[in-house]
Amino acid sequence: MHSHKPWWMKGLFIIAMIAIAGTVFGWIVTLLWNWLMTSLFGLRSIGFWEGLGLFLLGKVLFGGFRGFGGAHRHRHRHHRRLHERWERMTPQERESFSRGLRHCPWGKRSGAAQDRDVSSS
Repeated sequence: MHSHKPWWMKGLFIIAMIAIAGTVFGWIVTLLWNWLMTSLFGLRSIGFWEGLGLFLLGKVLFGGFRGFGGAHRHRHRHHRRLHERWERMTPQERESFSRGLRHCPWGKRSGAAQDRDVSSS
């Protein structure tokens, strides 16, 4: 039997996890800033709240607030679309595509791995 927690207990747990994560990341940013930025660039030391503010600013500017696993869901959707496109290709199109990957820097793999992928399709 599964014991279901009331909604308010789940909410309290989520709020507690956010508070703990915020505290940890705020201290990490503060410690890294005070360790690196003061010695490298001669900037002044910062406190916890400034570190937390920098963390939140970085999330807004660069990461966004997609929730847990947001990037994973996007990557999964992207891979599914690529797989669907691959399935619609003819064997000649697949071979041509695989040959093209051998010439781009991010597509380089060992020759044996490429040959296996092409021959197994």
